[in-house]
Amino acid sequence: MNGKYFGTDGIRGLANKVITPDLAMKVAQATGVLFQHGEHRHRAVIGKDTRLSGYMIENAMVAGFTSVGVDVLLLGPMPTPAVALLTHSMRADVGVMISASHNPFEDNGIKLFGPDGYKLSDEIEAKIDALLDPEISLKLSKPADLGRAMRVEGDRARYIEFAKRTLNGNLTLEGLRIVVDCANGAAYKVAPEALWELGAEVFSIGVTPDGFNINSKVGSTAPQTLAAKVREMRADIGIALDGDGDRVIVVDERGKVIDGDQVMAAIATGWKQDGRLKRPGVVATLMSNLGLERYLAGIGLELARTPVGDRYVLEHMRKHGYNVGGEQSGHIILTDHCTTGDGLVAALQLLAIIKRSAKPVSEVCHKFEPMPQVLKNVRFKAGRPLEEERVMRAIEEGRRKLGNNGRLVIRLSGTEPVVRVMGEGDDPDLVEAIVDQVCDALNAAAA
Repeated sequence: MNGKYFGTDGIRGLANKVITPDLAMKVAQATGVLFQHGEHRHRAVIGKDTRLSGYMIENAMVAGFTSVGVDVLLLGPMPTPAVALLTHSMRADVGVMISASHNPFEDNGIKLFGPDGYKLSDEIEAKIDALLDPEISLKLSKPADLGRAMRVEGDRARYIEFAKRTLNGNLTLEGLRIVVDCANGAAYKVAPEALWELGAEVFSIGVTPDGFNINSKVGSTAPQTLAAKVREMRADIGIALDGDGDRVIVVDERGKVIDGDQVMAAIATGWKQDGRLKRPGVVATLMSNLGLERYLAGIGLELARTPVGDRYVLEHMRKHGYNVGGEQSGHIILTDHCTTGDGLVAALQLLAIIKRSAKPVSEVCHKFEPMPQVLKNVRFKAGRPLEEERVMRAIEEGRRKLGNNGRLVIRLSGTEPVVRVMGEGDDPDLVEAIVDQVCDALNAAAA
């Protein structure tokens, strides 16, 4: 956690309980005050996904920004990467995405972007967090200096054109049958339209949002629906996005799910062959499979690991000059094109490699055999469970047993009171036993 409100990816929680209109307005006021520099008219860009609570939070943030003299440009339902892009291209001082990503509709969240289109640093979020204290008075504008709010026209077409232009030359997707699952979320219009304009035969699911069905049995967290549709339509590939469109999971022509590790491996391989890698490697998190690391080493590329969270992947990429990175969950970051994870752009880059190879997706996107991996969550009420002696002993013993033939990763969730325990190794039975031992110790400590 970065502060009282901010977690690893902005602010997130139950709508109207954690993410209340009062909190949303204060976040907008604090952000608006912090990002006012100079005498020009300041502006904020606000996008959202399709959750019912988006209307409430959007209006509260409009009130907050305008009350401190910041104009607001409303994008409506748009993917997170589109908000990042438009924040920069429209010369806004700050960008806001109202979304809880892959969470169910009951949750919502607030993600903030700076004028360069990048997510805010921990330091800036901490400053905003401090300004949310009710004892701190914010500088409200005089009546004549209040901000204005207006709906933006053409923002969807602008983002679609950007995404299409990330493909080199005159490459089209003609001849490809594609099923796209938009999770009833923010990309429900832009993703099918972009794929169709590029020449593909497109079958869409998860494109009928009603305020309640975002991520419900569809999208990147429920790829089984997509897999069934791919088999039904005899499609070449299935593409599943999440609720805010910043992650992608793929399904091959056989209906087999392909995670972010395989997508990164395929893109890195293709870009290496084309001479497009700025550094001979990929950036991923601690959760990426050891099989990815071994595969990349076999083709002369390194795998640099960061803490979990796409922001940490991006920070490492920018600092060390990598242009391919991401997470196993499907956040793929390609800094040649984007300032954050972009599910549609990542899918297009993968489709370009598939189209040029003239090989089936099952071959292009199966670069390595994943090492058996077990992930379990343990919920706790309070305290610091990882500092309990019995827990530390279980972790130390597990790592000793795995040795150089596997990994054990234990981390606190950045958004909820949960400890995530991940183990992987050549011996799946041993991995399962070790993860269970650590979970048992955590449960005993939490009792």
